[in-house]
Amino acid sequence: MTELKAELLDVALEAAARAGAFLRDGRPDDLGVAATKTSAVDVVTEMDIASEKLITDFLAERRPDDGVLGEEGAATEGTSGVEWVIDPIDGTVNYLYGRPDWSVSIAARKDGETIVGVVAAPMRGETYRAVLGGGAFVNDKPARVRVAPPFEQALVGTGFGYLENRRVHQADVVRELIPRVRDIRRGGSAAIDLCDVATGRLDAYYERGLNPWDFAAGDLIAREAGALTGGRPGVVASPELTVAAPPGLFEALQGRLEELGAWHD
Repeated sequence: MTELKAELLDVALEAAARAGAFLRDGRPDDLGVAATKTSAVDVVTEMDIASEKLITDFLAERRPDDGVLGEEGAATEGTSGVEWVIDPIDGTVNYLYGRPDWSVSIAARKDGETIVGVVAAPMRGETYRAVLGGGAFVNDKPARVRVAPPFEQALVGTGFGYLENRRVHQADVVRELIPRVRDIRRGGSAAIDLCDVATGRLDAYYERGLNPWDFAAGDLIAREAGALTGGRPGVVASPELTVAAPPGLFEALQGRLEELGAWHD
């Protein structure tokens, strides 16, 4: 591991641990919605905002020359060539309702390439991490995808957007898929879903409408655990479509999603 990657990993782990502990231990009993984004059900809580500030303040102290891209508005260009991509709470609706599947996702990109990814899931007691070329880990144990099952035996994770037209089409895609796979799961945190592929808790995952902060860390963790990731055939993961699965299943799922038009509303 290069000195830079090691430093960025240490910073990401500490930032995620601090934010995760703050969110776990400081959640108000009367937590409510502070704002909405794309629709009335796309919510932001006061804790999203506070968590992002905690992380960005820490990064400014430790890595003042780096850029930052955060879900709740943090945007700094920086001069070092390193950019931090932050989701202060991935799975905000789960967090709002007191459900356990939420996470803090922090990735570091160097000249546009993700080289470090950390996803902290405090209610699971797990932190997932990866360094480009260095493998993936859950806590201190190596993470590895499952061997690809036949398509019809695959447990597939997905998620849904917040706009009505998008949800209607996503439901159409699921309706076509569900008779042809083992089952479908909807967890509510894209970062955790990608890490569940990395640890073999899901065979595959796909979703339309993710932003870079949703998938940057999890995508690297899944790839370093042996998954293939991408979007439409020949395209990298993007807001248009994100797909992750082990070789042998990835191609079949990606092809089926292309046929079903999972990449458009």
